[in-house]
Amino acid sequence: MVGRPIVISGPSGTGKSTLLKRLMGEYPDTFGFSVSNTTRSPRAGEKDGVDYYFSTVDMFKKMIEKNEFIEWAQFSGNYYGTSIAAVKHVSNVLKRTCILDIDMQGVKSVKKTDLNARFLFLSPPSIPELRKRLEHRGTETPESLEKRVNAAAAEMEYAKTGAHDKIIVNDDLEKTYKEFKDFIFSEKV
Repeated sequence: MVGRPIVISGPSGTGKSTLLKRLMGEYPDTFGFSVSNTTRSPRAGEKDGVDYYFSTVDMFKKMIEKNEFIEWAQFSGNYYGTSIAAVKHVSNVLKRTCILDIDMQGVKSVKKTDLNARFLFLSPPSIPELRKRLEHRGTETPESLEKRVNAAAAEMEYAKTGAHDKIIVNDDLEKTYKEFKDFIFSEKV
């Protein structure tokens, strides 16, 4: 049976991608990600409706006006967004539970929809530990590291407001994955 959409959020470096990759590998036919919309041109090999829903700027702006997006943003002159319809497609057509990996603003936006989602926040053990993980990646400049750490602190404060159904502190990957799976499978509606 298809469950309610599940929103996973948390700072960069908390292990969201690692946990989601493992879950999808273990249950490939149970969960799905929604296909995002974009106004950028398709790259070689990309297919409309598979990689993205490609649309014109006018079409995208009309969708914004009609409040059809859960969240959207503009990068380098192109628009990107997650539509409510795309999330419902995963549940209603693909018959899979939709998982959304989105930021704090996305969480706030999903709460304004009729998706009846469940919310999980993945937290680092501490800001110093998160800083260490991000430094270990070797992908951050000193400026981007500070931005990520400051954003993480804000997200962790928001999580304390009770905005999520569950907060999991990722201090041990195996323990965290068990808690993660327990939450994911705790409710099938």
